[in-house]
Amino acid sequence: MLRALYATTATLLAPALRLWIARRVRTGHELPNRVAERRGIDTGAGPTGAGPTGRVLWLHASSVGETNSVLPVLAALARLEPDATLLMTTGTVSAAGLLAARLPVLGLEARVIHRFAPWDVPKWVARFLDHWRPDAVAFVESEVWPNLLAACSARRIPVMLVNARLSARSLARWRLLGAAGRAVFAGFSRAQAQSTIDADRLRAMALMDIPLTGNLKFAAPPLPVDTAELARLLALIGDRPRWLASCTHPGEEQIVLAVHAELVREFSALLTIIVPRHPHRGEEVQRLAPSTRRAAGQDPPNSEGIWIGDTLGELGLYYSLVGHAFIGGSLVAMGGQNPLEAARLGCATAIGPYTENQREAVAMLEQAGALEKIGDAAGLAGWSGRMLREPASRDRAAQAGIAVADGAAELPEQVARAFLGLLG
Repeated sequence: MLRALYATTATLLAPALRLWIARRVRTGHELPNRVAERRGIDTGAGPTGAGPTGRVLWLHASSVGETNSVLPVLAALARLEPDATLLMTTGTVSAAGLLAARLPVLGLEARVIHRFAPWDVPKWVARFLDHWRPDAVAFVESEVWPNLLAACSARRIPVMLVNARLSARSLARWRLLGAAGRAVFAGFSRAQAQSTIDADRLRAMALMDIPLTGNLKFAAPPLPVDTAELARLLALIGDRPRWLASCTHPGEEQIVLAVHAELVREFSALLTIIVPRHPHRGEEVQRLAPSTRRAAGQDPPNSEGIWIGDTLGELGLYYSLVGHAFIGGSLVAMGGQNPLEAARLGCATAIGPYTENQREAVAMLEQAGALEKIGDAAGLAGWSGRMLREPASRDRAAQAGIAVADGAAELPEQVARAFLGLLG
């Protein structure tokens, strides 16, 4: 009954969702020429049109982190199923931009078709499935959409939850729904969990087929780096002391600026690089303090100062410019961003107290001596200052991080084979 109520409510809210999508277009969160995809409308290539034929394997990831983690699985599927159509949907424009940048690097631009995922309205979902007719579906991390799962079940399309994550809070909320919550999770044929804890929580929701555990984010390829631009910037910056605050959210930039003001007393030529989690916030961040912006075509300041890295797809470049980085989304209650991306590129890392989205990665990096937890501006200033004073300690932490990040190289192919196992 609750599932029927959810489906009815989503249908009734569809007109309001259209208005909300229009608002997202105005704020830059949707691409104007592709909003129809959110309603399951697709006039491009597809199995029902003049496009690809054969098996269709559909993977869906919400945002940038989830999309990046599943790229090695896409590469493995391309090798294992050379004749299949690989359909990749995302929930955000940023994730679409990441795919546009990374697929050519991986040699997958001709194999992977990108679309924006339809919102979970029964009619919109049905249109999408009628057009693409996927043979198997993989959702990444915590993407649980009741109407979409019900529609796949009705069409006998097997669905796998990949790199699955289920927090204690989410488990408690799903359990409140009783049998209705378990029925939603019954829409998944199997799961690959990030950790044994996540696997146990999924089993508590009656999802029993969990053949693998392990975090795909540990196996993600290094972020791309424009080597020519890296060389130019390294020559420009020289041996100046510098550090990076990456993937920052509102409220964190003020803390980073306070840390810069503290550190510059000792390191007079200090360069602090701030990379906001959402690049469109670059101008907003610049209003907080005198600074230069990469998106405006500006290089780092010639002397002590702030440089804002507000470009899409260049996080690897910023990590490669420094030896240590603070990972944002963790000094405010956002759950933390992925520290493994920095570790994989040779950065010692620090992270704040809010890390529930990255608990396993943080624990492994901390245990290896590659990451330090800090609680506030004073802790961040102390850590960054120590990394600048003690380059040998910083380099040891960086090497430990590389070792941790390289520890799950075989997992993507194992996940791809488990996914293909759904096909029988």
